[in-house]
Amino acid sequence: MLGYDAARWHAVLNDLPAALLVVAVLFDLAAAALKRESLMWAGIWTLWAGVIGGWAAVIAGELASDAIDHGEGIHEIMEKHETMALLTMSVFTVVLIWKMVRRFGLPPQEQLITRALSIVGLVGLVWTGILGGRMMFEHAAGVPTKTLQAEILDRAAGHDHEEGEEHRHADTTKTVPPRTH
Repeated sequence: MLGYDAARWHAVLNDLPAALLVVAVLFDLAAAALKRESLMWAGIWTLWAGVIGGWAAVIAGELASDAIDHGEGIHEIMEKHETMALLTMSVFTVVLIWKMVRRFGLPPQEQLITRALSIVGLVGLVWTGILGGRMMFEHAAGVPTKTLQAEILDRAAGHDHEEGEEHRHADTTKTVPPRTH
C-alpha cells in the first residue's frame, strides 16, 4: 500500500503511539500530583490517541511478521515482541475503557489502580521496544535477505572518505584514518 510493505508500515506506525502512551501516563501522574483537571484531560486524550495508534501498530506488526525474511533468532524474539505488544496494548485498553465506563470520574482507589496499571503498561511498552530494537539492530529484521547480502559485501569492500574526513567504527572510539590506494 502506497509503496510500503508491512514491515515499513509497522516502523512508521509504532513510534508515535508509544510516545503518546508515555505522555499519557506522565500527564496522569502530573494531574494527580498537581491536582489539575487540564492535565487529567490531556492524559485522557493522549491515551485515546495512543491506544488507537498502538493497535494500528500491532496490526501492522502482525502483518509484517508473516511477510519478512527471518530465521530462528528473529523468530524467537518476534514471538516475545508480539506477546508483549498484545499484553501492553491490552493493559492500556483496559485503562481507557475503565475510565470511559466511569465517565472519567474515578474514585481515588480506582484512580490508584488505573495509574498502577498504566505504569505496568509503560514497563511493557519499554520492554516491547527493546525487543523490537533487538530484532532490527541485532538481527536486521525487515531487511530482505538479498538486500542484507548485498550490504554485507558492500561493507566488506569498505569505502573512502574525503580528505580530512574522520570515520569512527561503531565498536570503537578510535578514529580510523582515511584509506589510501
